[in-house]
Amino acid sequence: MNLELVPAQQAFRDEVRSFIAQRLPAEIRERLKAGHPPRKQDVVTWQRILNERGWAAPHWPARYGGAELGQAERLILMDELYRAPAPLPQVFNITMLGPVLMKFGTPEQCEYFLPKLANLDIWFCQGFSEPGSGSDLASLRTKARREGDHYVVNGQKIWTTTAHWADWVFALVRTDPDARKQEGISFLLIDLKSPGITIRPIVSIDGEHHLNEVFFDDVRVPAANLVGQENRGWDCAKFLLGNERTGIANVGLCRERLEHARDLALQTREAGVPLIESPQLQAELASLDAEIRALEITNWRFLLTPSLQQAQPAFASILKLKGVELQQEVNALLARLAGPAGLERRPADDVAHGPLTPRYFYSRAASIYGGTSEVQKDILAKSIVG
Repeated sequence: MNLELVPAQQAFRDEVRSFIAQRLPAEIRERLKAGHPPRKQDVVTWQRILNERGWAAPHWPARYGGAELGQAERLILMDELYRAPAPLPQVFNITMLGPVLMKFGTPEQCEYFLPKLANLDIWFCQGFSEPGSGSDLASLRTKARREGDHYVVNGQKIWTTTAHWADWVFALVRTDPDARKQEGISFLLIDLKSPGITIRPIVSIDGEHHLNEVFFDDVRVPAANLVGQENRGWDCAKFLLGNERTGIANVGLCRERLEHARDLALQTREAGVPLIESPQLQAELASLDAEIRALEITNWRFLLTPSLQQAQPAFASILKLKGVELQQEVNALLARLAGPAGLERRPADDVAHGPLTPRYFYSRAASIYGGTSEVQKDILAKSIVG
C-alpha cells in the first residue's frame, strides 16, 4: 500500500508539526522524551493549548468544540503528538465519555459537560472494573437504588486510572438486581467530591501511582446524572468500549520510543565504543523499524478502508496484539540500553534520566487493558475458523 500523503494531508501534517514546535512547552517535551509519564498539569496545559484549535477533540462536531477531522487527519495528528512527544488529549474525556454523551446524553448534559471535557475543566475517570470480575464487566455488583430524584450508590471499583486526579467518574452501576446479567445496568456521572466516596492508591510494578480503588458508601447522585435510559447502561458501555479500542496500534508511540533508543545507543559507550556500532544492535533496530513500518501500513489500511472494517473486524485484534508486542519490545530494548542505571530511583524533577526500566515494567499492562491479548487471540481464532 502506498502511504504517500496527498498534498492536503501533507499540508496538514506540516501545520501540526509547526503548531507543536511553536506551542509545546520545552519542559514537557523533554520530560516525555526522557521516558517520564506526563504529570496532571502537563496534560491540562497542553490540552487547553490544543483546544484553541479544536484539536483536543479533533473528531467531535464543531458545535461541541471539535474540529470534525477526517480519519486520515486524526491519524496524522495522533502520530505527530506521539512523535513530538507531547501528552495526548485526556482519553476518558475525549475518546470515551464525549461521544457517549453526544449519542445518549440529554441536551442539558451535552451543553454543560462537553465544553468542559474538551478544555479539561473537568477531569473524568472510568468506573467500570470491580474486584473479582476480571474481564467479565457485566458481573459488576456496585448498586444504585433510586430514592426520589437521586440514586444512592454502594459498592467498589478497582484499577481506576487517575481517580486521584479526577473530578468526576462515569460509572456502571446495577439498578435492577433481578435482571439478566447485561440488563439492569445504568450509566451514571458521579462527582468525586460527593460525601461517601473514598479513593485509595494502588502502586503498580513501576513504583508509580496510576491506579486506584474507589469505594462508594451511600453516595447520593442526582437522577439528572443518568446517561441514557435506566437499566440500559450496557448500550452506553458497548458504544464506549468500541471507541476505546480505536487507535490501539500506537504506531507513533512505537516510532518515537525507537528513535529514543537510537539516540541512547549513540550516547552510550561500552569499552569506549558507542553501542550503536554493534552489528547485533543495528540488526535489532532495523528489525523493529521494519515491524513498526508494517504495523503502520496495516493500521492505515484498516482505518481508511470502511469495507475492510466491516468485513474483517478481527483486524482490530491484529492491531492491538502487534501494537502491544512492539511497545513491549521497544521498552525492553530501552531498559537494556539503560543498563544498571535504568533501575535507579531518581527524584521526579530529574528530567534528564527517565525511568526506562520501570516504564518497561508498566508496558506489560498493555497486554491487559483495552481487551487482553488472550481475548484478542480468541477473536482471531474464531475469525479464522469462521
